[in-house]
Amino acid sequence: MDSIKKNNPVYSNSDTSKVNMSEDEWKRVLPADVYQIARQKGTERPWTSKFESFKEVGTYYCAACGNALFKSDTKFESGCGWPSFYDPISKGSIIYTPDNTHGMERTEVQCGRCKAHLGHVFDDGPPPTGLRYCINGVILDFQKANEAAKNYKEKEKQ
Repeated sequence: MDSIKKNNPVYSNSDTSKVNMSEDEWKRVLPADVYQIARQKGTERPWTSKFESFKEVGTYYCAACGNALFKSDTKFESGCGWPSFYDPISKGSIIYTPDNTHGMERTEVQCGRCKAHLGHVFDDGPPPTGLRYCINGVILDFQKANEAAKNYKEKEKQ
């Protein structure tokens, strides 16, 4: 676990309890780029995410709290400039909120655990869902499948 995660008291890949922190607390524990996306509903520039053309097998987590969001087998190349997925890891992993900013009608997606802004969902994705979750890469953490299994087994021993 890197130092940013160690300094974040709510970061966990196994705790599913809801997170309730003040904006000042979030500002203290998150790097500036993650805070700007997660808490201020920012958007990273297209084609800048390390995850845009990323092909590793594993799980994507919320960079603010560690909540599991997407499995890599639901990631696809949408051509939109941001990492895209067609299905969240579970129904509770994502919160859907109407977003009528910038003269558009969209659906914002937030982390189901900490309510961090992730991106938006659109209805132009591939089967089987027909959905495209367009996610800011800055708000994503990734763990390879074999690393996730190893960490899970280590936590079971504790």
